[in-house]
Amino acid sequence: MSAKHSTQPSALAAKLHTAESLCAQRGKKLTPIRRKVLEILLAQHRSVKAYELLDLIRSVQPGAAPPTVYRALDFLVDEGLVHRLDAINAWTACLDAAGEPHDLLVVCTQCGTVAELSDPALSRQLADKVASAGFALSGHETELRALCANCRSHTH
Repeated sequence: MSAKHSTQPSALAAKLHTAESLCAQRGKKLTPIRRKVLEILLAQHRSVKAYELLDLIRSVQPGAAPPTVYRALDFLVDEGLVHRLDAINAWTACLDAAGEPHDLLVVCTQCGTVAELSDPALSRQLADKVASAGFALSGHETELRALCANCRSHTH
């Protein structure tokens, strides 16, 4: 997926509605702060670092405290609505939360663009390799660090 996704209010509203529906099906609640954090991440179409996210939240909710935002992020990650990107210490909205699960996240370490991919066979091979070394994967997603086409073209 490219970094250019629809910014139409209807597309954003549809993704938020999907998130609310998924939470309701699971007996969870998308509280106003959780919804706002997700809405901001969806609108950004890229990954966002915590301090930047806090600034964006405070522009609409001036009193937002870091612990509140981190709790909202933890909830959204647990519900599969947001990805925590360890490679660049940032978060990004899951663009197909109700769709097919993806197990590979390709993260541009320069601009933060993310591609969500799925390759169950490759993921099984990785899990097997990890197991043969005496470890077990602690998550279902693998992050790959990369440079997107746009950033590569600007480095030459």
